[in-house]
Amino acid sequence: MCAHILVAEDDGMQAELIRQLLVKEGHTAVVVFDGRAALDEARNHRPDLVILDVMLPGLDGFGVCRVLRRDADIPVLMLTARSAEDDLLLGLDLGADDYMTKPYSPRELLARIRIVLRRTLRPVEESPVLRVGGVTVDAVRHEVTCDGAAVACTPGEFAILNAMAAEPERVFSRRQLLQHTRGHDRASTERAIDVHILNLRKKIEADPRTPTRLLTVFGVGYKLVDGQGPS
Repeated sequence: MCAHILVAEDDGMQAELIRQLLVKEGHTAVVVFDGRAALDEARNHRPDLVILDVMLPGLDGFGVCRVLRRDADIPVLMLTARSAEDDLLLGLDLGADDYMTKPYSPRELLARIRIVLRRTLRPVEESPVLRVGGVTVDAVRHEVTCDGAAVACTPGEFAILNAMAAEPERVFSRRQLLQHTRGHDRASTERAIDVHILNLRKKIEADPRTPTRLLTVFGVGYKLVDGQGPS
C-alpha cells in the first residue's frame, strides 16, 4: 500500500530517519520543519497521512492538527517528547488518529502507520449503509448523517461509530473500541476512547449531557441504540 506522507518534524535527524523508513516501505515522503509549512504543504498536495511533531516552531502540532481537522479529513499521527496523559487526550480530542511518545522504535512507528493507512486507504467495496435510529453510517462514502444532517467525523470517531452501528445494542468495552480505532491493545490509552465518545455525543445527541443514543454502560463500556426510547 503506497501512500504520500507529509512529515512535520523540526529535528533534522529525526525527520530524515522517518523519511528513509517511509521510502523503504514504498511510500513517498515530504519533510517540513515548522507548523506553517506543514499547513501549506497539506493544503497544496493533500497527503494520505501527516506525521506531526507536537513541538514545532511557529505553530505547534496541536495548532496544526486543529486547523487540519477544521479544513480537511487527513489522517494525523502525532509525535511528542512529552508523556503527560493530558497531551495525549488533547491530541486525540483535536482529531489525531494516533499518538506516539518519543523515543519510539522504528518498527512500532511503521506498524502504527500501516494501521492508519489500512483503515483510511482500504479499497472501496460494496458495504451496506448502517442505520441505527436517526444515525446513518455509510462506510463506502465515509459519511455519517444524524436525522438527515451531515455529521463531520474524524477517522477515529468514524471507526467507533461504524463498529457500533454494525452491532446496535451491543456493549463495547473501551479496549474493544480501541482495537477498532488504533489496532493496539494498550490499556494505558483506553481513556482516549472517552474523548472520542464525548465528541461523538456532541455531534449526534440533542443534549450531549443526557445521551439517548450513545449510552454508557457503567463498569463495562458503551453501546449505540436507536434513541427512540429507554434502553
